[in-house]
Amino acid sequence: MRTLMGRMAVLATALVTVVAGVTSTACAETAAVDDPYSVLVFSKTAGFRHDSIAVGTQAIRDLGAANGFSVTATEDAAAFTAANLNRYDAVVFLNTTGDVLNAAQQTAFEGYIAAGNGYVGVHAAADTEYDWPFYGSLVGAYFQQHPAIQSARVVVEDRAHPATAHLGPQWTRTDEWYSFRTNPRSTAHVLASLDESSYSGGGMGDHPITWCKSVNGGRSFYTGFGHTQESYADNAVRQVLLGGIRYAAGQASADCRPETGYTALYNGSTTGWSQAGPGSFTNADGTLTSVGGMGMLWYEASELRSYSLKADWKMAGDDNSGIFIGFPPSSDPWSAVNNGYEIQIDATDAADRTTGAVYGFKGADTAARDAALNPPGEWNTFELLVEGERVQIFLNGVKVNDFTNTDPVRSLTSGHIGLQNHGAGDDVSFRNVRVKALGGTNPQPGPGPVRGINGKCMDVSGANTADGTQIQLWTCNNTNAQVWTRTGQTIRALGKCLDVSGGGTANGTRVQLWTCNNSGAQNWVVESNGAVRNPQSNRCLESPGGQTGDGTALRIWDCNGGANQRWVFPT
Repeated sequence: MRTLMGRMAVLATALVTVVAGVTSTACAETAAVDDPYSVLVFSKTAGFRHDSIAVGTQAIRDLGAANGFSVTATEDAAAFTAANLNRYDAVVFLNTTGDVLNAAQQTAFEGYIAAGNGYVGVHAAADTEYDWPFYGSLVGAYFQQHPAIQSARVVVEDRAHPATAHLGPQWTRTDEWYSFRTNPRSTAHVLASLDESSYSGGGMGDHPITWCKSVNGGRSFYTGFGHTQESYADNAVRQVLLGGIRYAAGQASADCRPETGYTALYNGSTTGWSQAGPGSFTNADGTLTSVGGMGMLWYEASELRSYSLKADWKMAGDDNSGIFIGFPPSSDPWSAVNNGYEIQIDATDAADRTTGAVYGFKGADTAARDAALNPPGEWNTFELLVEGERVQIFLNGVKVNDFTNTDPVRSLTSGHIGLQNHGAGDDVSFRNVRVKALGGTNPQPGPGPVRGINGKCMDVSGANTADGTQIQLWTCNNTNAQVWTRTGQTIRALGKCLDVSGGGTANGTRVQLWTCNNSGAQNWVVESNGAVRNPQSNRCLESPGGQTGDGTALRIWDCNGGANQRWVFPT
């Protein structure tokens, strides 16, 4: 584990470069100076043997030489003794297959993980040790089948983890794509998944491909990438491996708790957000970055009550910002200061004003904070768990504060949330702001407007209730034509359902109002990034070509994460 001094040291050089094939320009990430550490690469096979093992091993050696960790490679299972394993901070299972450890070796490895060490599984590591329950839990899911090697679209769900922070929201690459016997999402934190509509032979539907998790006190990271030799020459894949190794070895922190049921408030679209006070935020590559101030970008669309709020954030250096909660609607940022609470980001201020503190009211547990905090240049994740007047604060999955409001002037039972732009030179970035109503389900909106691109509303043309009436984009006007309610998987207005015309599945099929009939044409899933997907067609509701004019007819199209496919429901 890095020391706090090591965590706060930052290299000036970029960790990654722009990688061809990433659908969005990769951000240049800086890397903290890690304490020296050691990694064991294990590649024994008792089944199919990948011809990429040698180049994969060399790639990890190269990463070690460039990033300050030593690498020992072996195919000898005799290395799995308690004494020998304790020499290493993480063990990489590189394209292992079949039963590779005997009972004594398995016991030694279980003890190694329980001591707080790390595991990295690469590709065929999921095709290993099917009869060892501990290993099944550690890897997260076992291999089931794969189609031919082909190109597929990877959807990057977590852009804060050190393994995936360098990637854009989507990434098209070629590999051998495993399907798994079980879906790991309920027990692991999914970092990236496959869009099964982009290739042939998937079969899982929801298809995680890279994830992390905690197991018996240790850390686990798995990626399905890495069948082909070419994979290990791809800088983007190498950075996935490096980030996974750094996480497993305890050199970088991340929130690897399972995450389901969250709704995006910001994941590229600022629909529903407003700037209060001076300064602003730039919005590029699904990232908000503060400019000037002191002001605040606040979520105006709705107040939140009893919720888990998660947000990824990164400081460029010794910078200042915070997340405000529990304040009434106002265009004055000082209203949030005086009526709500700020959860501080700056790590170098006074004890009650440092990362994880409730600013001016209660400092964080500094030992827990220091152990969990990633330094400037690396991403961190906050969870703010608000129940009544109590807020619990988690930093990269570690609880660092627990505060209960007793001030009669303030209340956490309801209110808005906001991101602070503190001032010139305070450069803080945010990604993937999402919320979940407590109780384990998505916030289910009551009747209200559904806002899309440019703040326009989903509208029933002319407030007409006839079957086949066009659904369009229109300036928000508080009329009944714009009052929508989610009921189960249906989205309803004027007593009828949002419907894909004729049950069509082709790109460009228009949507309409129709009598509710329980058909697949009327089923919709609101994704974490704000997309509204029709499972029958596996296509998303959108404004064609990003048009914003009143009367623009809505349609379905291939899901692509664009601003014209993101919608904000009332909560």
